[in-house]
Amino acid sequence: MPLDYKPEKEIPNLTGKSIFITGGTGGLGAASALHLAKHHPSHIYLSGRNATSAEKVIKQIHEINSKLAVTFIECDLASLTSIKTAAEHFANQHSTLDILMCNAGIMALPPGQTVDSYEIQFGTNHLGHALLIKKLLPLLEASANADANPRIVLLTSQGWRMHPCGGIIFDKLKTAQDIAFGGPWMRYGQSKLANLLYARELAKRFPGITSVSVHPGVVQTDLVNNLGIKEKMLVYATTWWMILLPHEGAFSQTWAATVDKTKIRNGGYYEPVGKLEDGKLNSTARDDALAERLWDWTEEALRGF
Repeated sequence: MPLDYKPEKEIPNLTGKSIFITGGTGGLGAASALHLAKHHPSHIYLSGRNATSAEKVIKQIHEINSKLAVTFIECDLASLTSIKTAAEHFANQHSTLDILMCNAGIMALPPGQTVDSYEIQFGTNHLGHALLIKKLLPLLEASANADANPRIVLLTSQGWRMHPCGGIIFDKLKTAQDIAFGGPWMRYGQSKLANLLYARELAKRFPGITSVSVHPGVVQTDLVNNLGIKEKMLVYATTWWMILLPHEGAFSQTWAATVDKTKIRNGGYYEPVGKLEDGKLNSTARDDALAERLWDWTEEALRGF
């Protein structure tokens, strides 16, 4: 599926910019880092759980830009303590941050819970990133000035449409949410809806930072590894004509992270590449009261961290 985007030409010079990418050790996160590295940022930080994978990506980046500073930050998004430790360590060493790309995620897992007992997909895809954002917001705000526009890019998915009735089952978020029919996808949709709603709330509450949610497209990554054979066949059989390779799937998030601030709507939902698609959102995804409830629930869940 051809995309009308040329990162080599369209990503601007990033001299002086610092970039933090969750899940930067593989898939779309690594592909994003490779695109961005060509445009001379000051530092790229890759967070993840696997130092060996990070070393491989760092080697690839240095083949592109040997002088670029690249640092691996160990961080498990399914553990609030791990996130708190990683974010505070980062904040103690840096005073500003220009781009936070919330790329990491999991999809359609069997019932499970995080270290902190939250439903595994919601806890990882939404709550883990929310804590990281909360901890790094002061650094992003410190980067904002007349000439700079810090970014928060949250990866969502068209899978947000598979959310349960009402959008988010708040009273079941601290359970495995073992739903009888379609549970893995419903839980995934719930978490991706949360990414979309949270980006909009961030935009409302912190207008000096551009926060958007981005659907990368249907991308051939390791995200499907947890699916059974039948589910994999279903995914690919229904989307084969629009499947993207990782370097193409990263186009949307690199566009959102670097496009001129006059060409992107704060709080918007984007599909490949750079297409504002708020008009595709259903009434649940447009529900401002639900977004506010998610914000309040998240703040309470993160109290003490």
